[in-house]
Amino acid sequence: MSSIIKFIPDGVCSKEISFYICDGKLKNVEFVKGCTGNAQGISKLVEGMDALDVAKRLKGIKCQNGTSCPDQLAAAIEKTLKE
Repeated sequence: MSSIIKFIPDGVCSKEISFYICDGKLKNVEFVKGCTGNAQGISKLVEGMDALDVAKRLKGIKCQNGTSCPDQLAAAIEKTLKE
């Protein structure tokens, strides 16, 4: 999988999450809108990490509406890996 994945998150301030997975590693994570500093921080921290490991670490983190941008990134990764 090396094409850019675009995911529309639910229940968070971010309007879109994009990334790609190459050789199991997460690359170029970008959040559209939302909390800029947090989104940039998450993006830099997960760059090059194992995608499944990122999903496991971020799944279940809550901010509002029972979810968060990290939780939505985890959902996007899990959905992508199942396809």
